[in-house]
Amino acid sequence: MSTEALARQAAQRLARLAEERVDHRFKGLPPDADGLTVAELAAQRRNLFRDGDGFTTPVLALSAERLAHNLALMETYTARHGLAFAPHGKTSMAPQLFHRQIEHGAWGITLAVPHQVRVARAFGVRRVFLANELVDAPALRWIAAELAADPEFRFVCYVDSVRGVELMDTALRGAARPVDVVVELGAGEGARTGVRTEAEAEEVAAAVAAVPALRLVGVAGYEGEVPQADPERVRAYLRRLVALAAGLDRAGRFGAVDEIVVSAGGSAWFDAVAEVFAGIPALSKPVLKLLRSGAYVSHDDGHYRRLTPFGRVPEEGALEPAFRLWARVVSRPAAGQAFANAGKRDAAYDLDLPTAQVVRRDGEERPAAGITVTGLSDQHTWLRTDPEADVEVGDWIGFGLSHPCTSFDKWQLIPVAEADGTVVDYIRTFF
Repeated sequence: MSTEALARQAAQRLARLAEERVDHRFKGLPPDADGLTVAELAAQRRNLFRDGDGFTTPVLALSAERLAHNLALMETYTARHGLAFAPHGKTSMAPQLFHRQIEHGAWGITLAVPHQVRVARAFGVRRVFLANELVDAPALRWIAAELAADPEFRFVCYVDSVRGVELMDTALRGAARPVDVVVELGAGEGARTGVRTEAEAEEVAAAVAAVPALRLVGVAGYEGEVPQADPERVRAYLRRLVALAAGLDRAGRFGAVDEIVVSAGGSAWFDAVAEVFAGIPALSKPVLKLLRSGAYVSHDDGHYRRLTPFGRVPEEGALEPAFRLWARVVSRPAAGQAFANAGKRDAAYDLDLPTAQVVRRDGEERPAAGITVTGLSDQHTWLRTDPEADVEVGDWIGFGLSHPCTSFDKWQLIPVAEADGTVVDYIRTFF
């Protein structure tokens, strides 16, 4: 199939998301919308909070305005700092958002496992950075076939061992195009994957050079795994990463590549990445300074609100939490206790519990004063209510969530709502 035909096929798949029929698979959506297409339901511009419009709780919503703000802010930030951007798609696994990110200047999309790459390719993503080691032979053969079928497909993945190089070479033998790889530098003893020393990195680079199925194009790492991370430790690790790229370049390990990839950047330290990467010395080829932060797209009200680099550099702007989980109070069994009908099946809880933010009653919204989330059951939120808390059965409670990656994955079809609750779109996820 030609490159043009592949692009048409991907565009058709993206368009068909709007043609999917609404039914029982999708939590929180109006029961009377069964049988409508997603596009038809969106065109009705129903309101989350109007009983006649039929949304049921719990229901997760994305803010249309805040989503747009976050996409624009990171586009501006990366351009200002001379960074290419491949946001981590595992956060949302939403092809509609992948394309909005690319429309906002992203070089491509970062992913973590073969299934995620298949989703991205099905919806036409042309550049994929796999921030992981890849040793599954079937996945490698599929990647080789994708590279052979589409000359415009760019794929880069990690490698951190000679054994990994051997497995990749065996699986890829006879491939039409070599697979581009970057040596992953681990963030220190006890950190996650990646070579621990520069000597090990050189061994891996030499192994790559010895096989025709792979091509070394750069180095990469993840500063979020630096033990006892603080600004100086993170910057020291990033300087090691830059020095590794320079050393491999001096040794001639990047051969005939057009550019050298130097990549890092989670969602907690991208200011340090921007600072250190600004000092990358001149190498033998142009350098692709590739940032991979992904949580920005929705941001959050917990973990990333505390860690965001924009808190350290407020003059650069501020991300806005775009998620809100809406539930109804279903029980008020005691003066100091209430329960809402959302739980572990609906809300992220791996880093922090949700936080009660607002209460809605009779169309009026007010702060959730005196209401604290103390725990989650599978389908209930445990609420402690102080004497000043004004809450009763039937009230809507809007919760802020912590950790986007484990918020998106609980919802297959997510309403995108304007500030007044009018739903203007729906985001499909593929976990």
